[in-house]
Amino acid sequence: MPGQRNAQMPEAKIIPFRAPKLHHFRRRFRMRKAGHITALDIDGPMLRLVQADVRSDLPVITRVAAVPLNISAEDRSDAESLGGAVRAALESARVKPGFVVMGVPRAQVILRTLSLPASDDLSELAAMVHLQIGKDLPFRKDDAVIDFRVRPQPKIAPPPAPTPDAATPEPPALPKVEALVAVAQREVVQFHRAVAAAAGLKLVGLGLHSYANARCLEACRVAEGTEAVALVSLRPGEVIVDVISERSLSFSRGAAVEPPHPSEPPPMVEAAAATSPAEAPPPPEPFNFVDAVTIEVVRSLHSYSGMQPANAVAKVVVTGATGHEEGVINALQNRLTAPVTLLDVASSLKLGSNDRDTASGAMSAVGLALGMADAEGLPFDFLHPKRPPVQRDMRRIRAFAGAAAAVLLVFAVIGVRSHLMNKRLAVQRKVQSELTAAQKMQPLYRQVRAQHDTIQLWLKEGQNWLEHYMYLSAILPGPEEIYVTSLSVGGQGTIRVSVQAKSGEILARLDKQLRSVGYDVKPQAITPGNDKYGYDFRSSFELIVPPKMKIDLTKVKPPVRPADDGSLDTSRPSARVRKELNVATTGGAK
Repeated sequence: MPGQRNAQMPEAKIIPFRAPKLHHFRRRFRMRKAGHITALDIDGPMLRLVQADVRSDLPVITRVAAVPLNISAEDRSDAESLGGAVRAALESARVKPGFVVMGVPRAQVILRTLSLPASDDLSELAAMVHLQIGKDLPFRKDDAVIDFRVRPQPKIAPPPAPTPDAATPEPPALPKVEALVAVAQREVVQFHRAVAAAAGLKLVGLGLHSYANARCLEACRVAEGTEAVALVSLRPGEVIVDVISERSLSFSRGAAVEPPHPSEPPPMVEAAAATSPAEAPPPPEPFNFVDAVTIEVVRSLHSYSGMQPANAVAKVVVTGATGHEEGVINALQNRLTAPVTLLDVASSLKLGSNDRDTASGAMSAVGLALGMADAEGLPFDFLHPKRPPVQRDMRRIRAFAGAAAAVLLVFAVIGVRSHLMNKRLAVQRKVQSELTAAQKMQPLYRQVRAQHDTIQLWLKEGQNWLEHYMYLSAILPGPEEIYVTSLSVGGQGTIRVSVQAKSGEILARLDKQLRSVGYDVKPQAITPGNDKYGYDFRSSFELIVPPKMKIDLTKVKPPVRPADDGSLDTSRPSARVRKELNVATTGGAK
């Protein structure tokens, strides 16, 4: 199965790391849940692309292609131009990339191996890595993107138990771990971001070509057990030598093998022209790519032997698409004792027949696609490097926390105050509305109180003035002869009546009639008065109710009202009299 790990390779004893919070979730979402992954590798004038899918938690290579880039060598350093060329190449290949991963060439990365105190916290290891690597960088640390990977550590056997007669044992040494640190300049990372943005791609990972080669070599099942395998990758004008041991990159070196530019004259040309033909130096030998690559490979392997003498290179594999692979293999077989073979990526990964011609040159892209689809993700990801924990200034944090608490307290007090004020204002509005309603009813209240006082006075005096009112209404002449203009009860128990009559005879007869029923009458003078209704005589009577006077309403009957009675019309005198009578009887003395 493509991308499946070597089942025969023993698992190394490594420290289980505690990643920062949400680290696994973010990486799993970013890598494994990506599903469709496209890896791009700009290999000189060619764009090599590899597409992979995750099926049953295993990455599967679905397509390998190589598309020419329509761009000159001088324009490759411009991100906008290179991004436009990449976009045009993808459109010509009819490729719709989803999540895209790219790689940083080995020549643009600084690799260092650090020995660190053992820790199971990646953030603590990142802090130690940033502290140590910052001292050796040829540029400012702020301009660097630093990522690392802890190499598999062998399990250390516990020390033997001390014997009674043995000397005092020395304290055991603190455990150490080795970390391979990769440092890229920030402008390199920004360049790849700009290229992806100009091409309209969603860049989710930026790995390292050397570790991508190691991942592809692992998927091809070349290494057996813990043996070290040297991978020679041939690229246009460059050779990269990577030594992989126990699924980890143990050594990596890149070298340029470009021939001198044709326009550049060989050294000492002018001096040779000034000398005689006999003293002229021989012409320079033509550039041989195979010999230059062979020399660089031998130098690299000698450097690795000096660094790791205990784990010699067991085999050498060569890959690339330059056309010089067979010549390099033959030359290395004459210089090295280890077997040298050509790595057939297509056969090892069981790719389709259409992908066999381009698989050897796309080894880095294959490794990037497989590494991006792994559960752990890329070992080196310059877009999402492992970072040290944020140094917290607890004094400043406490100060901010205190200030925030004070602000919250102020807002809480303001909120409580506003709540209480709103409650009081609601009560005030309710009382104000009740007061306004009471003020509107104040005349009625006053009238009711006056009526109450009058009734209480009546009860106190023992007089029922309503009976006298009804009695007078019955015994007085009819409305054709007279009408009452006012009727009031005095403070001394007297009734004062003012009338308007059509003749003086009617008023004289009224005096005798009132006396005959039992009232003591004190008549006033009769005065003439013009009345538009024809009642031209006016007079007033003061009636005194004797103590022994009895009123029997059953024996009297009020006069019949005329058919044209207009007492309800306020413009007529009868209605005006009824109103005055009502005020007189209910409101006390007029």
